[in-house]
Amino acid sequence: MLARDIMTTNVITIAPTARIYELTRLLAEHHISGVPVCEDDQVVGIVSEADLLAMTNGHRVGDIMSPEVIGVDAEEPVEKVAAVLHEKGIKRVPVCSNGRLVGIISRADIVAAMARR
Repeated sequence: MLARDIMTTNVITIAPTARIYELTRLLAEHHISGVPVCEDDQVVGIVSEADLLAMTNGHRVGDIMSPEVIGVDAEEPVEKVAAVLHEKGIKRVPVCSNGRLVGIISRADIVAAMARR
């Protein structure tokens, strides 16, 4: 099974120029804990509830996002994706194909895939 087989393809993203209140509304409305930060389908960062909690100043998403994004290719085996999440201590990973964001995989997606086996 590959990343493309279990990823969520309808990815909710936010721009680095978005205001913090837009981010909080987005997370709350969709019941999610983090989103990729994108410009023209390119992932430029990732932002999560943890970034909001640690926020000391900033008015835009780009001010608080983590610019070091760990991503995976759509053709990666799910076992490798699970290992990346575990080893890096992260909860979600953007999935890219040819440099473009095509999906996202969370820990819950991995667990659901395991349950289907």
